[in-house]
Amino acid sequence: MIEPIGNQYIVARPVYSANAFGEEYKKKHRYHKTFLDHLKVCCSCSTQKAKRIALSLFPIATWLPAYRMKEWLPSDIISGISTGLVCVLQGLAYALLVTIPPSYGLYAAFFPIIIYFFLGTSRHISVGPFPVLSMMVGTTVVRLTSVASAGAMNSSTSSMSNHSSLEEHKVMVAATVTILSGIIQLIMGILQIGFVVIYLSESLISGFTTAAAVHVLVSQLKFIFQLNVPAHTDPFSLFKVLTSIVTQIEKTNIADLVTSLITLLILFVVKEINQRYKAKLPVPIPIELILTVIATGVSYGFDFKSRFNVTVIGEMKTTFQPPITPDMQIFRETIADSFSIAIVGFAVAFSVASVYSLKHDYTIDGNQELIALGLCNIFTGSFQGFASSTAISRSAIQESTGGKTQISGILSAIIVLIVIVAIGFLLEPLQKSVLAALALGNLKGMLMQFTEIQRLWRKDKYDCIIWIMTFIFVIVLGLGLGLAASVAFQLLTIVFRTQFPKCSILANVGRSNIYKNKKDYSVMYEMEGVKIFRCPSPIYFANINFFKRKLIDAVGFSPLRILRKRNKAVKKIRKLQKEGLLLVTPKGVICTNNGLKDFDEELDNNQIEELDQPVDTADLPFQIDWNADLPLGVVVPKISLHSLILDFSAVSFLDVSSMRGLKTILKEFIRIKVDVYIVGTDDDFIEKLAQSEFFDDEVKDSIFFLTIHDAVLHVLMKKDYSTSKFNSSQVKEMKFDFNPDTNGGLRNRECKVPVETKF
Repeated sequence: MIEPIGNQYIVARPVYSANAFGEEYKKKHRYHKTFLDHLKVCCSCSTQKAKRIALSLFPIATWLPAYRMKEWLPSDIISGISTGLVCVLQGLAYALLVTIPPSYGLYAAFFPIIIYFFLGTSRHISVGPFPVLSMMVGTTVVRLTSVASAGAMNSSTSSMSNHSSLEEHKVMVAATVTILSGIIQLIMGILQIGFVVIYLSESLISGFTTAAAVHVLVSQLKFIFQLNVPAHTDPFSLFKVLTSIVTQIEKTNIADLVTSLITLLILFVVKEINQRYKAKLPVPIPIELILTVIATGVSYGFDFKSRFNVTVIGEMKTTFQPPITPDMQIFRETIADSFSIAIVGFAVAFSVASVYSLKHDYTIDGNQELIALGLCNIFTGSFQGFASSTAISRSAIQESTGGKTQISGILSAIIVLIVIVAIGFLLEPLQKSVLAALALGNLKGMLMQFTEIQRLWRKDKYDCIIWIMTFIFVIVLGLGLGLAASVAFQLLTIVFRTQFPKCSILANVGRSNIYKNKKDYSVMYEMEGVKIFRCPSPIYFANINFFKRKLIDAVGFSPLRILRKRNKAVKKIRKLQKEGLLLVTPKGVICTNNGLKDFDEELDNNQIEELDQPVDTADLPFQIDWNADLPLGVVVPKISLHSLILDFSAVSFLDVSSMRGLKTILKEFIRIKVDVYIVGTDDDFIEKLAQSEFFDDEVKDSIFFLTIHDAVLHVLMKKDYSTSKFNSSQVKEMKFDFNPDTNGGLRNRECKVPVETKF
């Protein structure tokens, strides 16, 4: 029964152990589905299920019929045109990261939009090239083409024999890697394992994208300086590229350098204006488009290619390439790279989609996103594009300019299509250094994530460490190995968090049913002879020994050591009695031989197993009070603890090793007459212990109680606390009778125990 009294409440109920509660409130039988039951549901077929599957596979059938033509179409048109222009420029720029001709970047900007329009669940992201993903594909391309080039120099029968040039081989590698990553994403989506993205935390993704942005920055320097920098893909490749650039710095093309610096300066200034005055501007200033038009016109008008020997885009194909058949040899050599690309691409797209779905109040399906992105990459790779995800800046433009649905995406694809088939040739005089500068201009947001370190440190030091280590791993080891090392390190931090939990001693606050860490509050009440120990993590094979050490530190003694000392004392007494050296008198026990030789060393070496058994004093002529002064020169440490309460409310599971270790330490306490109680566990936890034969004659299932307060009240009743006392951390006299007071204390109507306060 609960009685509210103003802002207080009074609870009147019996003290419940787990067994007592189970006897009073019977659990209803629940049928737990087996694997076969789930399989039957999965394989069953009905009209409703078929309709649901069809709608989930083609989300367009859900939102398109509800499209508000008059309200949404104008906004989608403006958004589609703005986003389409950015798609064209980013496609060209990010193709440089893949180390393939820029025109192929337009294919990567076109095909994913078409596929995602029908299959995607997000209404606001703009799918297409993403700099980090392009860099990962480019790393793989460089690795395989460098091997192929070396092989071509030494052998006439090489993989290059199937291609007319190294450039075509690069395109083939990029397309094949894209197809394989798409197949991986598609399989993951079909198998409903989109949850794999949860292993990439926000801190890891942030650190990875920031480090990848540094890689992108360094990779673009060769275009800005127009230097012939050899490709590197092994660990420390970033430093090798920087070394190569520094050693060739005197060969810099000044025209390319000046053009790119002017482009970067204007780009950053106008982007800052767009950001600062975004509330006043109807649409962001399309500075990328303006710079591209001006740079192309200047390069063509002043013939930069002939006069200053600058590198330009060159021939732009005005048609689509025919589909290709992926190279199976490349499949075998790039499976690990493709898996990394698939995971990172999905993680980035899903993260951005989640932000916009929360902002605009609609749901997205992670598994359907995997299917959509997988098919996007398969189609894009088949038509000689490269891997796609979503660029954060491009999606921000699509959403901020009023985009409501993927209709804006289709319109942006039409803009890309016009460039491919009609006006792409106009971009042929554009310098590659300008494209590199445009690519770097979109990295500002990712590079600014350095400021996340301080915020993460304040929130969670482990997250901050994950960010820093991910950044270091990716910078030093490269994108692929760096990502793998970062995921492994992140999982290791989870082990550290659970392997070294912050255990604590709890005490009573305000003489109520509230128990908190005794170090956190100034006025705490701790029962004499009772310790309440809290473990805030699962207990398993890796931390069971740490748990034991913390528990021993909390109670102030080792129960095993006390047990062995007591068994040694009993053996010593038996030996004295057998030799007739023990005399029991009304005043006590007297030893008639003061020179008895101590044989502790002999017992330690030969009878360890016997010392760990329960203390048996049944055959002795007197009862031993272990906390009194013992005669006969026997020294056994005294302990005041008689009850130990273990708060396992945060312990979600035990494994076999930890069960064995926990049972051992429980027995050690029980054998030295310390009652142990476990509180806060759920029924499944106890059932698992019972199934594992955890309980026996010493460790019984009656040690489980619902709450800490139930266990405390049980101790009060069992130990007859009418003459017992409390220890208070501050001098404050108060009767602990469990009656309600003005501070919101509780009373127990079943057991009203007055307790005197000890100072």
